[in-house]
Amino acid sequence: MNTTPIIPALDLIDGQIVRLYQGDYNRQTDYGADPIARAQQYAAEGAERLHLVDLSGARDPAARQTALITHLIAACPLPVQIGGGIRSSADIDALLTAGAARIVIGSLAVKAPATVQNWLATYGGDRLILALDVHPGADGHYYVAHNAWQEGGQQTLSDLITAYQPHGLRHILCTDISRDGTLQGANTALYRELHTAYPELNIQASGGIGSLDHIRALDGSGVSGIITGRALLDGRITLKEALTCWPNA
Repeated sequence: MNTTPIIPALDLIDGQIVRLYQGDYNRQTDYGADPIARAQQYAAEGAERLHLVDLSGARDPAARQTALITHLIAACPLPVQIGGGIRSSADIDALLTAGAARIVIGSLAVKAPATVQNWLATYGGDRLILALDVHPGADGHYYVAHNAWQEGGQQTLSDLITAYQPHGLRHILCTDISRDGTLQGANTALYRELHTAYPELNIQASGGIGSLDHIRALDGSGVSGIITGRALLDGRITLKEALTCWPNA
């Protein structure tokens, strides 16, 4: 059982650790070429789970970094959840064979719900996480975007979740895209609203974490995980600090 919900994140392009600003491949920051060492460091510092994004595979399925991912998972003693352009059951099978604990499904959850609902039935709700990227609308609802946030925006977050619930949905990773990469804090109101509406779901928060106070602000929001990437890579916070500042740690 997790004592803390902090989940360090590594985004990978061509074997390099990178961060994209609000999903833009043209606004990329490089952090070095040894993701395995970084993953092992996070494990040694007390992380209980690792979040990986294969950005090369997301952009081009032929460039999926399967060999690196397999090596990293074998060398890292943490359960690893991984996403990035999952387009087929073959992609899921390959990553599960590589040792992934959970597979993160993004754009296809919006574009092809029948397919993803079938995957939930096939693989089970504990194997899949729906990554839902949202933006607030003027009407007070949150709308779901996809394809690097360039498309979508017509379906509400609540409608999408409701459509998946009968098919065994258990885990969602929700990002307010206006916060991603900004280091200005997470949208705590969003996560409180989600937890109130769907208390049975495991909700991971993503986007905006830039300080320990941002982590503390999520106490009581009901999240089961907090994805933290850039703040750790930039040295704004350490994983040890993040782990110990969580009220229930």
